[in-house]
Amino acid sequence: MPGRYFDEWTVGDTIAHAVTRTVTETDNVLISTLTHNPQPLHLDHEAAAKSEFGQPLVNSVFTFGLMIGVSVSDTTLGTLVANLGYDQLTFPAPVFVGDTLRSESVVTALRPSKSRPDAGIVTWEHKSYNQHGKLVARCLRTALLAKKPGA
Repeated sequence: MPGRYFDEWTVGDTIAHAVTRTVTETDNVLISTLTHNPQPLHLDHEAAAKSEFGQPLVNSVFTFGLMIGVSVSDTTLGTLVANLGYDQLTFPAPVFVGDTLRSESVVTALRPSKSRPDAGIVTWEHKSYNQHGKLVARCLRTALLAKKPGA
């Protein structure tokens, strides 16, 4: 399903994204090594076992990327001009290998672009939850979207 144009959104629109994902150890190792993050809490089972969590934590960069990635087909696929920013990114609960994450997005603000008459600015609140319904990630995302051609 393609993303929506700016003029197809209204404040309060809510999408429960159909894509869910069970996090694997490979996901965690790859994101940690690809980003040169040597944090033992992500990569060292012995060190992580001695932490308050008792096991490795999934790198939050993966959690954030997954939350945004699964939203793309429902929000900005084919309509994005540019991502403008991410704000208020929080991780209220840890993610572990084996957790299954689901995400949702809510439009919190809309405004026409002042400099681009063919585009507008949309802000979403994105949230991800684990299989127990516990919030594990949240952020605001602002993007410049094209207006519907001919509108």
